[in-house]
Amino acid sequence: MPFHRANFEKYGDIFRVRVGFRKAVIFTRNATIIKHVLQKQHRKYQKSELQTVDLAKYIGHGILTSNGEHWRVHRRMVQPAFHKKKLQGLLGIMKQAIQTELKRIEPAATQDVFPLMGDLAFQVVAQALFSRSDIQESMTQLQDITERNQKMLIREMRQPYLKWWFKLSGEIKKHLNLAEEGRKILNNIIEERLTSGEDKDDLLDMLLNATYEDGTHMPRRQLIDEVLILFTAGHETTANALSFTLFLLAKHPDIQNKVLREVENIDMEGDDLMQCLSQLTYTKQCIEEALRLYPPAYVIDRTAIADDIVQGQNFPKDCLILMSIYELHRSSAFWDSPEEFNPDRFDIALKRDYSSHYYPFGAGPRMCVGNNFAMYEMIIAIAQIIKKFHISTDLKTVEVNPLISLKPLKVPVKFILH
Repeated sequence: MPFHRANFEKYGDIFRVRVGFRKAVIFTRNATIIKHVLQKQHRKYQKSELQTVDLAKYIGHGILTSNGEHWRVHRRMVQPAFHKKKLQGLLGIMKQAIQTELKRIEPAATQDVFPLMGDLAFQVVAQALFSRSDIQESMTQLQDITERNQKMLIREMRQPYLKWWFKLSGEIKKHLNLAEEGRKILNNIIEERLTSGEDKDDLLDMLLNATYEDGTHMPRRQLIDEVLILFTAGHETTANALSFTLFLLAKHPDIQNKVLREVENIDMEGDDLMQCLSQLTYTKQCIEEALRLYPPAYVIDRTAIADDIVQGQNFPKDCLILMSIYELHRSSAFWDSPEEFNPDRFDIALKRDYSSHYYPFGAGPRMCVGNNFAMYEMIIAIAQIIKKFHISTDLKTVEVNPLISLKPLKVPVKFILH
């Protein structure tokens, strides 16, 4: 990220890095180019091999890691599971999982909220998928596998010159075997569901019932790949965003108090949880502002599948484009005081169109399928925490860890009961 910032400041909103004799990597924070690639001319671009090959070998060929017709077919099958009407039925499960995890907060103690939010987000996804509370051990094992494999993938990306050694030493094979262990865990859970004949109306049921145009269901391997994607992408990015949001609220007690005043007046124990969430507008603004400052998908990559020209810039076929969402979200050319935490930016009464400069969940046809799920989960979690605790931190700035997603290193927060 310092490399991005230094070179954007030096060369402007776009610069190129030559890799070998022919290949070029293009870095950009230009809003027009990013919108062109993700939305207006998205058919001329596809996900790079970083995701469709390198990441896919560990978490399979689901909607996050595939291109073309394979992606289009399975996106259509997965999408209905995340429609708002379907999610309404999952909100109770979501809230219960969050409340259970928040019991681990020790009043008057300082805790690192990052692992706490990681466990919370993981359990929310597990409960929403399987509607079960008796698979904690399996889920912990699956969480460990996904984290270990991600660390291995980062090593491969950052040290490509050692790929021969990773293969020769058996490191890659060891992690591929771990991935298969994860698949076996999920396969066992799926088998138990099918054997039971129960209809839980959860995400797993929705995926089991999804059909291709000819009426057939997903092959087991594909179903497991889609579930793995939901686990990996679903819990990690949400955990990151919640941790950054809590840090920012802990640093800004005046804003935290505004959230408290809002959540105090909302009874989240009622039947219509969706209606409650719609009233937590300022809480949502705080999360949106945290996503601006610390977008989990801080860089989005695409490969050009045909020659293209955007704003006079030549994008040759096969070039890799790295779009810095982090830098776009902090551009002083668009955002006033971009480094400042100011949730009022997202007040709908201001009616400012920030859509071309704000991509916390991506954009276009490949926008995150679980964006509403994640937002509901985060609103519930922040509301529950702030309603119960006053939070503070001695941390002046949070140190970031840019891996596949943007993570915080540590977020020590003190919790005091109201």
